[in-house]
Amino acid sequence: MIDTHCHLDQDEFCEDLPAVIERAHAAGVEALICVAVTASSSENILATIATRPGCYAAVGIHPNYTHQAASGDWDRIVALVDRERVVGLGETGLDKHWDYAPFDLQQDYFERHICLSQRTGLPFIVHTRDCEPDVMAMLEEAHKRGPLTGVMHSFTGGPETAARCVELGMYISFAGMATFKKSDELRRTAETVRTDRILIETDSPYLSPHPLRGKRNEPAHLVHTAEVLAEARGTTLADFDRQTTENARRLFARM
Repeated sequence: MIDTHCHLDQDEFCEDLPAVIERAHAAGVEALICVAVTASSSENILATIATRPGCYAAVGIHPNYTHQAASGDWDRIVALVDRERVVGLGETGLDKHWDYAPFDLQQDYFERHICLSQRTGLPFIVHTRDCEPDVMAMLEEAHKRGPLTGVMHSFTGGPETAARCVELGMYISFAGMATFKKSDELRRTAETVRTDRILIETDSPYLSPHPLRGKRNEPAHLVHTAEVLAEARGTTLADFDRQTTENARRLFARM
């Protein structure tokens, strides 16, 4: 398995990160993509994973932190794209749930990440909360310029949105929410995603899957999401693990 989205630089992991990575590998998670939220966290992640096998980075500025970005922070992101172990950009996207950053500023940074992806070939990682139409509008417009390469992270939309995202070139990633007892609609959406475009993630330390809700999430818990989605899609865990791993390696081709 590959955890395509985790935040191992968060304070929740400061005391036991080596053990967290060891447990992940023991659970069958062969690679972890550690996703940044600011320019500083992008640099910190690269320093943190430099000597840790199977760990990779995505660099970028999260929409909820765009208002904190200093004038030179975007240049710091651009300077990192050729660094060893950088396999993606983000996370980026839009968020209307938390009123942290002006929406036009979020849109500006989302566009920067998409353009950088189109220029470099690195996939971009999309955060969406309470603004799916706005995100889709920007993806549609960007697609007019050229192909898109990226992933809809922790997807919670419906089958029509998922299908359109795939048509635009995107992958669809599911996190622990797909395991919740009341997430029948989300599991039904997961059933419809093209076999070659589905991914899995933990978003740890957030979104712990059932039966671990309320506890700190970590990459080793990815197996719970994989089991639930394999069952929903009518396949074996082994085949689902193999397929999602192939998909992740195709999208994050620098791994």
